[in-house]
Amino acid sequence: MSMPPSSRTTVRRKPQRARYARADIEAIVDGTLICHVAFADGAGVHSLPMACWRVGDDLYVHAASNSRIAATLLAGECCVSIALVDGLVLARAAFHHSMNFRSVVVYGQFVAVDDPETAKTVYEAFVDHVSPGRSVQVRGPSPAEISGTRLLRLPLAEAAAKVRAGGVEDSRDDMGWPVWAGVVPVAMRGLPPLPDPGSAAYPQPVLPAMCVETTVE
Repeated sequence: MSMPPSSRTTVRRKPQRARYARADIEAIVDGTLICHVAFADGAGVHSLPMACWRVGDDLYVHAASNSRIAATLLAGECCVSIALVDGLVLARAAFHHSMNFRSVVVYGQFVAVDDPETAKTVYEAFVDHVSPGRSVQVRGPSPAEISGTRLLRLPLAEAAAKVRAGGVEDSRDDMGWPVWAGVVPVAMRGLPPLPDPGSAAYPQPVLPAMCVETTVE
């Protein structure tokens, strides 16, 4: 197992669930549409949900150029967290109920992406993250739209993942308790698209991988 990149990313509670390899971290980041960004300012401590996506070694979010959140994230460190629930673990004892999950925590400070061409490429990746192949179908952002939006980049250098997978972990004394026990798989899935007026004749959008229902073996 690879080593944690820092003391604050070291998983101490159930360390056997830790995942420090970059491939594990990237797979979880790529499997979400939303992250929670925690930060502190003069008004207190905050945690905000934000759309996010990955390009290469970096996590990206965006905000209005004149927004408080953009200025605050560029001024100091933050902590970004992502959690994906894969199943409800229903045990025979209330104490042993759990969830199968995959999570990532990232520490660091966002930096601004000010180069328009770089920003254009990263925004295209965002559109394709939401719906693969869509960036070449839609009108791209105009210079005014790009200048009105602050693109923020956070390196994944200081990140760790934690994963719980598997079945029920009941104690031996509870094995005869008369109740159903096992795992109920949970997944995010897309529902039938609702077309905007005038667009129904065009091909339906492609769903991102995390929204495509899969068969659980």
